[in-house]
Amino acid sequence: MPVPSLFSPCQIGALPLSSRLVMAPMTRRMSPGGVPGADVAAYYRKRAEGGVGLIISEGTGIADPAALAERGVPEFHGEGLAGWAGVLAAVHGAGGRMFPQLWHVGSARRPDQTDTPQVPAVSPSGLFAPDKPNGKMLDEARIAAIIAAFGDAAADARRLGFDGIELHAAHGYLIDQFFWGPTNRRTDIWGREPWRFAREIIAECRRRTAPDFPICLRFSQWKQQDYPARLFDTPQQLEAFVAEMTDAGTDIFHCSTRRFWEPEFADSRMNLAGWTRRLSGKPVITVGSVGLDEDFLVTRVGDDPVADSARLDLLEHMLATGEVDLVAVGRALIGDAQWGHKMRAGQLDRITPFTREALARLD
Repeated sequence: MPVPSLFSPCQIGALPLSSRLVMAPMTRRMSPGGVPGADVAAYYRKRAEGGVGLIISEGTGIADPAALAERGVPEFHGEGLAGWAGVLAAVHGAGGRMFPQLWHVGSARRPDQTDTPQVPAVSPSGLFAPDKPNGKMLDEARIAAIIAAFGDAAADARRLGFDGIELHAAHGYLIDQFFWGPTNRRTDIWGREPWRFAREIIAECRRRTAPDFPICLRFSQWKQQDYPARLFDTPQQLEAFVAEMTDAGTDIFHCSTRRFWEPEFADSRMNLAGWTRRLSGKPVITVGSVGLDEDFLVTRVGDDPVADSARLDLLEHMLATGEVDLVAVGRALIGDAQWGHKMRAGQLDRITPFTREALARLD
């Protein structure tokens, strides 16, 4: 077994998990009209059957008309809820646990690629990136409505029986657009306190659920608009952020990096998840090219000399020492629903590798 700690059961707050393997959220665009169907339910069920302890759904749109960027992305309101109830029943029937990821894309919305092209994008300052306007600046009433919509979705998730929620505050989408100076040029309270929007969403989700209902926050340094972007240049800046998010009600941090083995700050090997664990004391999920390679392990970027086995050894060390709690795997689980079982059995040569063609179907 290359990473034995990955398959040990664990307890995250009141939530028992059969393994530390998490299915990362990956947009599939296969829910016509925003409603996930039986094929989506089967897709997630297979991953639960394949050894995944916790499934985090693809991003799902809250009840705001500009929440989503493209057709086929599922919604977490209205008719979409019945579809998600079916997905959850399939996952629970296979012994898995599941969080929906609640999402608003902000100025990443592409109206012409949706069924509501007349609805413009919205964001803190009407900017997708520096000198790249898209849509309208949010006013106070719309900000309040979006916060309430996140709370509604959290309440619906608990009512349906989901095991927790994840809030998507990463990758240059709406919540992250408030965090990031280049997309938040406001001079009001939402600009002077760029973390306030996230704090109020977390607090509203907590108010609408229960004290022991898990709330996971996914955040990142990098943005789709700017891969080298950084919100935190020092551990002290990161500590201030995670303290505020924890005080608001965050239970778990999902620390999105593009390559899990890369250190976050100088003079330390620890990645973003490791630092977040140390500074917050909260459970963390590490993620970033776990399980991918031309063959089976890690997606190579450029001329990367690091040995695959060294990365697996590092991942095991991070788990075994408590540096991180959970490990999210994305594309590798699209490529092979049985990735977990095969990894656990040491059958690396039997893993079906991820290919871009796999994105076109729900296997």
